[in-house]
Amino acid sequence: MSDGGTRPPGAGEEHRLRRSLGFRDLVVYGLLFIAPMAPVGVFGTLDAKSHGAVALVYVVATVAMAFTAFSYAQMVRVVPQAGSVFAYARAGLGRGAGFVAGWMAMLDYVLIPAVAYLFSGIAMEALVPAVSRWVWTALAVVVTTLLNLWGVRAAARVGFLVLAMEIVVLLVFVVAAVVVLARDGAERGWLSPLSGDGTQGAFALSAVVGAVSVAVLSYLGFDAIATFAEEVTGGSAQVARALLFCLALAGVLFVAQTYLVALLEPVSSARLAAEPERQGSAFYDAVDVAVGTWLHDLVAVSKAIGAAFAALAGQAAAGRLLFAMGRDRRLPRALSRTDSGVPRVALLVAAVITLVAAVWAAQRDDGLDHLVSVVDIGALTAFTLLHASVVGWFALRRAGGPVSWWRHVLVPVLGAAITVAVIVEASGTAQVVGAIWLALGLAVLAIQTRRGVPPGT
Repeated sequence: MSDGGTRPPGAGEEHRLRRSLGFRDLVVYGLLFIAPMAPVGVFGTLDAKSHGAVALVYVVATVAMAFTAFSYAQMVRVVPQAGSVFAYARAGLGRGAGFVAGWMAMLDYVLIPAVAYLFSGIAMEALVPAVSRWVWTALAVVVTTLLNLWGVRAAARVGFLVLAMEIVVLLVFVVAAVVVLARDGAERGWLSPLSGDGTQGAFALSAVVGAVSVAVLSYLGFDAIATFAEEVTGGSAQVARALLFCLALAGVLFVAQTYLVALLEPVSSARLAAEPERQGSAFYDAVDVAVGTWLHDLVAVSKAIGAAFAALAGQAAAGRLLFAMGRDRRLPRALSRTDSGVPRVALLVAAVITLVAAVWAAQRDDGLDHLVSVVDIGALTAFTLLHASVVGWFALRRAGGPVSWWRHVLVPVLGAAITVAVIVEASGTAQVVGAIWLALGLAVLAIQTRRGVPPGT
């Protein structure tokens, strides 16, 4: 079988995952990782950047990310393996490109749970200030790691309950916002979340596009669904459906909540831009003024719990990426061992890295900024290689049957153009960190090549 075949390399019994997940479980993991109320923390920033057209930003961002979701759906059908973009680039572009894709994706999968754990710690510290945020952060890591070690199915069940709680809180917010708007009217024009509030001049498409580069980060995590390809019942088509459904549902939720909170926001986008210290709490402040402190607190508690379980889904995905790279002997082979179908060694390694990063960041005022800058560039680079993999597999290798020029060339090329544009718009710090990590990965690859490291068989 060629190296682009669908049978995982080195997939003996001790390196094989157990199939136990259904469509609902996949969607739960995807939405948990994204978090239904992900825009809460970045609403103020997006509102200021887009001149008030924050709902339009999420419409555009959803369309932009749809290209990536479509490319994932194409590749998971022909390479249904746990390594996600590592496995896809390996099949479509070769082993070297596969390693680079997996290496860059590690920045996303291994460290984005640390960001979520830190969000949880910050929220809990605000509710119980007597306990330091690093303690809450570490506790969240321990609890969710134990759930992941228990097994993917058990974690999915608990995750479903947490996701249901988050959806209920979001519905409470929507109902409360609609009642206030019907009773008191809107603070801004009814179309302003789609056209801008006019306080920073006429509508500017460039401002919306600039904000999209931040908004797409709210979607990071939906792609984690692909890492469970070897554990799903019903075939890889289930994974493809779950990817597209999860992205579409997240887009609807994001547009709806930002549209409503923008109408409730008493502070103009111009003032938010002039006073950036207001941006982080803008969502909470608008809810507090319009509805009441009770909803503010309810949203905060939901974010604290939801962030911890977003990290649970992220940690599970990170474990499967490390598992797949270990099975291919691109990382230590011990990472590919399973116990009752659970990659416990890889999960523990991912948990330790996450714990160290999250606790370190929790003890620094600028810790969150450092973590986010590292995570973003890894995910976007991996997405770019994903799109290239579609072209490589279908159009260049012609391994997937007849070529569809719009599905296998046009869509992935446009998708790659979008992700590259977002990388260009990223902060200088993120670009430097990404370049350093890429250089390290290329050095590791060169050493492995020189030593003749064999691929998994």
